[in-house]
This record gives sequence, structure tokens and C-alpha cells, in this order.
Amino acid sequence: MKLLCFDCDSTLSSIEGIDELARLRGPAVLSRVEAMTRDAMDGVIPVEAVFGLRLAAIGPTRADVEAVSRRYLETVEPTAAATVLRLKALGWTPIILSGGFRQAILPLAASLGIARVEAVDLYFKDDGSYAGYDTAYPATRTGGKAEVIARLRAELGPERVVMVGDGVSDLESLPAADDFIGYGGFVARERVRRSARAFVTSLSAVPGLL
Repeated sequence: MKLLCFDCDSTLSSIEGIDELARLRGPAVLSRVEAMTRDAMDGVIPVEAVFGLRLAAIGPTRADVEAVSRRYLETVEPTAAATVLRLKALGWTPIILSGGFRQAILPLAASLGIARVEAVDLYFKDDGSYAGYDTAYPATRTGGKAEVIARLRAELGPERVVMVGDGVSDLESLPAADDFIGYGGFVARERVRRSARAFVTSLSAVPGLL
């Protein structure tokens, strides 16, 4: 088995799910959350410093998450579906490894034919209101994606693992991953561009780099 781990936000889709949730709460909340997201993705502040704060500011409902699911489907990277098919033909198993929210990402994963999603679970009360998130999940903190990849190695025993993503949290998957490919089709982050062995602006370029 060979694993190709895709980030979701600003990689498989042009949006940041947390920002889309904030957008539903109006411009003031959106501005605050976008600033925190940008600083975390650029590596200015650790992701754990803002993860819970953003969700507390938004208080997303189950219906809000379903709305963001639809936005993911509407904003999918243009070559993502064809890239996933090509990777499978080359013997790679694609998964999604994200610091976003599992419930929002699952429909996108299904549409792309990706069976496994590693992401953060949100919790809701019976009335659909926000009840918290899985604070123990590794992707909620700095270096968390490397921890998830280590778990995947122990579980699946892949001969090779490659991470593809746009943010510093994806770059941090090294050295647990064998390689990292930076993606800048939606947002080009200079630190990621400088540090990645390869940097692409279309997912269609990924199979040729493997």
C-alpha cells in the first residue's frame, strides 16, 4: 500500500471550512476568524491557540455544517476527481487528512471516491446546537498531522506516504511522511513554497511527481 494524504481546505476545495462557518455569523465574526485561520496556516501562531477560540466564536450548528458540506462540493479543485482516479490507477490509496471537520468533509470525500477521512469530529446536542469538538484529535494542535500519519503507518503498514497540502500544518507532516508536495492553486504560502520539495498549482501535477 502507498498512501497519498490530501489536505482538504484550500487544497481539495478552494474554501476554508471554518471561515465558511464564520461567514454564516456575519462580517464581524468572519473577519476575526479569517485572521486567526490565516495566522495559523502561515505558521505565525500555533493552530492549538486558535482552534477552540474560532469554534467558540461561531457556535456552529448541525445545519451550518451541512451548509458547508454543500460549499465544499461547489468549490472542489477542478482536477481533483481526475487526479484521484489517476492515483488509484497508479496503485496509491488516497485519503483526506485535515484539521477541518469530518462531518462537513465526508460528502466531498464520497464524491471524489475517497473512502477514508481523518479529520476533527464536531459534537451537537439533540436540537442540533453546538456541543464542542474532539479536543484529543491530533490535527487540532501543532504537529498533529505527523501524529496521524504515524498512526496510519502502524495500522496499515504502507510502504510510502506522501502528503499534499497548502499550509504549514501540512508541511509539519514531515518527517512522518516520506515526502510533502506543496499546493498553491488557491493560496500560495511562501513558507510552504520554500520548504516543499515540489510545489504545484494544480492537483493534476501530483501523479507525475510520484
